[in-house]
Order: sequence, then C-alpha cells, then structure tokens
Amino acid sequence: MAKRNQNGSERKRLLSVLAMVAVAVLLFSGWVKMRNTVVAVRAENVSRQNIASVISTNGKIEPVKNFEAHAPAPATVKRILVKEGDAVKPGQLILQLDDVDARARAAKAFAQLRAAQADLQAVRTGGTKEEVLTTKANLSKARAERDEARRNLDAIKKLAQNGGASPAEVEAAQNRLQKAEADVQLFESKLTGRFSSPEVARAQANAAQARAAYSAAQDLLKNSNIRAPFAGTVYQIPVKEGSYVQGGTLLVQMARLEKVVVRGFVDEPEIGRLAKGQKVEIRWDAIPGRVWEGSLTRIPTVVTMVGTRTVGEVTCEIDNLDRKLLPNVNVNLNIITARHMDSLTVSREAVHDVEGKRYIYEIVNHKIQAHQVQTGIASLTRVEVTDGVSEATRVALGAVNAQPLRSGMEVKVVER
Repeated sequence: MAKRNQNGSERKRLLSVLAMVAVAVLLFSGWVKMRNTVVAVRAENVSRQNIASVISTNGKIEPVKNFEAHAPAPATVKRILVKEGDAVKPGQLILQLDDVDARARAAKAFAQLRAAQADLQAVRTGGTKEEVLTTKANLSKARAERDEARRNLDAIKKLAQNGGASPAEVEAAQNRLQKAEADVQLFESKLTGRFSSPEVARAQANAAQARAAYSAAQDLLKNSNIRAPFAGTVYQIPVKEGSYVQGGTLLVQMARLEKVVVRGFVDEPEIGRLAKGQKVEIRWDAIPGRVWEGSLTRIPTVVTMVGTRTVGEVTCEIDNLDRKLLPNVNVNLNIITARHMDSLTVSREAVHDVEGKRYIYEIVNHKIQAHQVQTGIASLTRVEVTDGVSEATRVALGAVNAQPLRSGMEVKVVER
C-alpha cells in the first residue's frame, strides 16, 4: 500500500517537471520567433523647422474701456434710440426711462431744500424777514427812548441841584432810563442771539440733508436718460421698449472695441514659463483660420482654484480694428514662451525616455540603432534636438503594432 502511494507521488512530480519544460520551450521559441520577426514601423527624417514652445489655454474677450448703465430705480423703458452694434458719439442719447416719478421726486426735494434754506437763514439772521424788520423797528424805537430818557435824567439832575426837582422825580427819571436800556438789550439780543447753538446746528443739519436729497433726486432724473459717455459701440441692450425694470437692472453696455483684452487662466505647472511681453495668438471657433496677435500684459501674482484646476490669471491686449472679436466670447489662447528658427526637429513620438535619458532610434540597413540626444524646446507635436543627431537622419517613430522598440531590432518602414 505504501509502495503504491510512493509511486503515485513520483509520477505527479514527473508530470509537473515535463509541463514546466514544455512552457519554457514554448516561451523560448516565441522569443526566438519574435527576434527573427521584422517589425513594421513608421519613420521620418530629422528636418529643420521653426519651432515654438506654446502654452495653450482658453480665455474670454473683454473691452478695454467699458460702460454699463443700470436702472436707478424701478421704472418703465420709454424709448430705445439705438440698436446693438451701432456706433455712438459722446453725449448721444441711447435710452430713456419714464421719468415722471423722478421729476416728482426732484420737485419735492427742491421744495424741501428751499424750506430748509429759509429756516437756516432765519436762524442765522434772528428770524423771518418780517420778524427781523419788526425787531429792527422796535430796536430803533427803544434806542430813541433810551436817548430821550438819558437826556431827561440829566436835566432833572441839574434841576435837583438847584432845588427845582424832587428826589422822587430823579428816581423816576432813572427808572425810565433803566427800562429803555433793558428794551434796547432785548431787541438787540433778538437780532443776534435769538436761537441757541443746538437750534442753529439742527437747522444746518436739516439744510444739509435737504441738499443731499435734492442732489440724489437730480441724479435719479439725470440717470433716467442714458447718454454715451464716450465714442464707442453699443454691444448689448437686454431690455425692450415698454418693459418694466427693477432698480439695478442692466439697461445697456457699450465699449470701445478697437482694442480688447483677453483674460485667461494658466495651470500652475506652466506659470513659471510666463513673462510679460510674450507673444499671444488668439483663435475664435466662430471665424476658422483667423488669428489675432497680441502680447501678455499681466502674468499671475497668485494662484486660485477654478473648478478642479489650480490656475493663475493672465491678460493680453489685442488690436480689433474691424471689431470682429465681440465682448464675452470664448477664445483659444496660444502663449508663445520661446521660438527658435531653423532648428533640427523630430516628432514627439520619435523621442524615447529611458532611465532619465532621451534616445532616438536611427534606421540603418533595416535595423534600428539607439542614439542618446539632447533636446531643447518642444511644441505640441515636435521636439528640438540640439545634439546627437544630424539633419536628414532616418528615425523610427514607433511600431505599427505598438511593440516596444529596442536597439538592433530588424524593421521595415511603412507609410505614415
């Protein structure tokens, strides 16, 4: 029984060894076959071209000088005198709101201002005009009475010295003078000090408040008639005649469109390559083939999150003499960070990174040979080669079947 179990175990071990040998043979034969197989590759010649390193992103068109008018208060759009796309002159009337309420407010504010100014004038001068005239007349009479009482007292005192007037008459004359002087002081105080300091301050505050209210009413009336502050183009009128709008509603937008700003966002890893003055190319899908050129006027000073991207904001100015670029449209930006002329270049897929070094595969006698190269700037499709290869060298781009390339591999070139 033990002998039968031992024989079974030996048989299993033998079968396992035979299976492993078979797998090894198959792998070896496949490797040999692969080594002997001619690999189809795409190829190109190293050529001289102008090459540019480009950062591509998207952006939005904004006017350099823009004007927006908003409804100063709830109102009805009375008249619209221009259309979108019209050129306007400075001071030209663009849109009118129904200003009945604004005129009523202005009239009421003006009346309140006049009343407050009259009150302030009365406080400063001692009363209303009628009150001042009455006080002045009474003061004149009191002064005349005082002067008469003083002369009368002097005369009675002289008579009293000769016995011609009694002490009672002298006392009566003195009392008369004292009353007259008191009346003069009373009427003088009415002209100069009738109102206290708090009363004067209150009148001044009321007048200032009335002036502010009148100024606001005038602004409301003025802003009910929208005029162009400068020569430009009306590019948006989001309201219609007869429509009712709330305060703050956008009524019209206009701008000078001969020069526009493009505002875009560059991903954080690319920011270090940016510098003011770098050339920018703008393309708009609505006009295929058209390219606008400008230069960077602002580079990022801070990075922010936009959605899931960490980006920095850039701006550039673009000449737009034919006004084809419209405000708020989305465009594509190509920022040219470097440009080299007549450089040796290859396609990006011809350069292979191996353990931190860069190689190309030259095709010689239907076999490929690896050459280490030094590279410079890169565009979206090509790489500048600064050392390690010469012009017109035939290089492999990649195997048609995506098989990895290696030095010594036998290849045949197929058309790209």
